Amino acid sequence: MNAVIAGPDEHDLGAALDEAGIDVTRAAGTANRPALEEAGIVDAELLVLTDTGLATSIPVAKDLNDDLHVVVYATDSLPEFAKGQADMLLDPELFSADAVAEELAAE
Repeated sequence: MNAVIAGPDEHDLGAALDEAGIDVTRAAGTANRPALEEAGIVDAELLVLTDTGLATSIPVAKDLNDDLHVVVYATDSLPEFAKGQADMLLDPELFSADAVAEELAAE
């Protein structure tokens, strides 16, 4: 499985995903279309958004990859326009990075 992380990784989810056998790349900066494409979103199975301020990257990524599974791993609320496109909304204070990675790797 391939995953693209958009946003900072303060809870080390990237390392946990890597340890769970998921190949991780990162979308640079604001995770705009060129950054998502460079990170490999077209071939990824998973987009992990760790900053709800980058919510516009969700519809852009879904436009590039219809089959993309979107996980938001952040403490802030996701804007309404993006909620319908996210498959999971997880709070890092409630779900450890290791538990999330284990669950995603099992899918």
